[in-house]
Amino acid sequence: MYLCPICQNSLSLNDKQYLCPNRHSFDIAREGYVNLLPVQQKNSKDPGDNKEMMSARRHFLQANWYAPLANALCEQLTELSPENLLDLGCGEGYYTAKFKQQLTSTPIYGLDISKIAVKFAAKAYADIKFCVASAYQLPFENNCFDAVVRIYAPSKADELARVVKKGGHLITVTPGPAHLVEIKQAVYDKVRLHSDEIENIASFVHINRKRLEFTLQFKTPEDVVALIQMVPLAWKFTQEQKQEFAKNMPSISIDFLIDVFKKEE
Repeated sequence: MYLCPICQNSLSLNDKQYLCPNRHSFDIAREGYVNLLPVQQKNSKDPGDNKEMMSARRHFLQANWYAPLANALCEQLTELSPENLLDLGCGEGYYTAKFKQQLTSTPIYGLDISKIAVKFAAKAYADIKFCVASAYQLPFENNCFDAVVRIYAPSKADELARVVKKGGHLITVTPGPAHLVEIKQAVYDKVRLHSDEIENIASFVHINRKRLEFTLQFKTPEDVVALIQMVPLAWKFTQEQKQEFAKNMPSISIDFLIDVFKKEE
């Protein structure tokens, strides 16, 4: 399944190391993941979410605040019944693990550019294959996945089309118009809502959309702070502003758009 990120030849597993015919080698880390992100594909020393963002997201997700989204995705994947699956932008593996619980016999791969997130995921979920890699140069062979799930993660349409089989599916999750609107109102005088326009992805046909809306009623300020810390708006808040906002225990609107695309035959 894996391709060498340097020369794009197939990788073969030899003990605890992946090798290509050109003798590029990639060790399997102690936690069980493989790092397929060469230095020339990095845009910084440690790309992706940092430890603080990853810890906040893990705290928030493990409290199951986004369980409705995980359940909706699992229902969709059960209908599609893929023979193998990629979670693109898997982070610390919360959703990836939910998919594996639902699709117990399906080989599942998780990819993220954040080494610290993948390291945690691989250590926590040994029955899933995790790799550190770029979503813009996927280290997988052509036509190898029946389904790809992409939750927020940026990607290239031609790379998605390359790795998804003909007739395979892409499931995307994007923010709906009202998503986190209360947090936006705390930092912007004039709030711009997210677009609900359906993305045009080359080589894929849009099949259906589900809008998932619910409201979070928090029990502790710590969960509110964790939510703020894991979203791009976090940098708009000082630490004192986060605490003040969280202290009021606001209700937060959640609005997800789940879109299913099918690769053209």
